[in-house]
Amino acid sequence: MVRSGGASLDHTVLRLILPLVALAALTGCGGDDRPPRDPPAVRLTITTPPDSTTVKENTVQLAGRVSPTRATVEVAGKPTAVNGGSFATTVSLDDGLNVIDVAASMPGRSSAFAAIRVTHDPRVTVPDLVGVPDEEAADRLTELGLDPSRESVGSLFDEFRSGERRVCVMEPPAGTRVQPGSDVTLGVAKEC
Repeated sequence: MVRSGGASLDHTVLRLILPLVALAALTGCGGDDRPPRDPPAVRLTITTPPDSTTVKENTVQLAGRVSPTRATVEVAGKPTAVNGGSFATTVSLDDGLNVIDVAASMPGRSSAFAAIRVTHDPRVTVPDLVGVPDEEAADRLTELGLDPSRESVGSLFDEFRSGERRVCVMEPPAGTRVQPGSDVTLGVAKEC
């Protein structure tokens, strides 16, 4: 009977020790070793141009900042130099809406991505020149890249009146958006 009592004691000890061994294995034997934290993700900021910008030129200067400063940057799929965490490049635009993708990456870190929308609209807004002397009005249109022409709209007696000729009407009217080089006709007279 001693054997059966000893077997019972062995069985009881095993029943108590096995859960303790399993618990120790699951808790890592009491160690505090945790896996190292992931380094912070790459940060990317576009400083210029603002999103949804409209420009007349067929290029735009894109600039921004990246952290860490050793990260690499691609703008529209092309590598862009980073100096002290800053980057800048000129991007060619197509007519209409352009979406410019920017990516920043560094080994061992999560990458950062951004996209901005830039619209290339070379059209010029015809200014309101009614009442402006005809020479000044023609010069202002030429400065905007438009082709001014003058047409007399005064009466037969207009030439006998004193004073300078001024713009009375315009075609196309003020506020109209036209392509550079477009004709703008100024209807001029000394008295409108």
